[in-house]
Amino acid sequence: MSEDELEEIRQRKLLALQRKLAEEQRKAQMEQQLELQKQAILKSILTPEARQRLANLKLVKPEFTAQLELQLIQLAQMGRLPIPLTDEQLKQILVQLQSQKREIKIRRI
Repeated sequence: MSEDELEEIRQRKLLALQRKLAEEQRKAQMEQQLELQKQAILKSILTPEARQRLANLKLVKPEFTAQLELQLIQLAQMGRLPIPLTDEQLKQILVQLQSQKREIKIRRI
């Protein structure tokens, strides 16, 4: 390979890496924007105590909390949720969701 061919290959790889980096940055920025919008909506539909409970739960069960946040937003947009949702009401929702889980029992013989 000549020096020109190597340089051309390097340039193509550099351009590909730059495009990939730019795409990742755009994606991260969009995710951050969506998260900010979600937090703003939650701030308007939850009391501070309920938001704090949700934040504490997010530390322990992040996937579950993300789904719960989306469900709360959808319910509020449909008008099926009292606004603002208090901590006690959030506790009741969490208890209902907890009771829906199937209990697994292991018996040793």
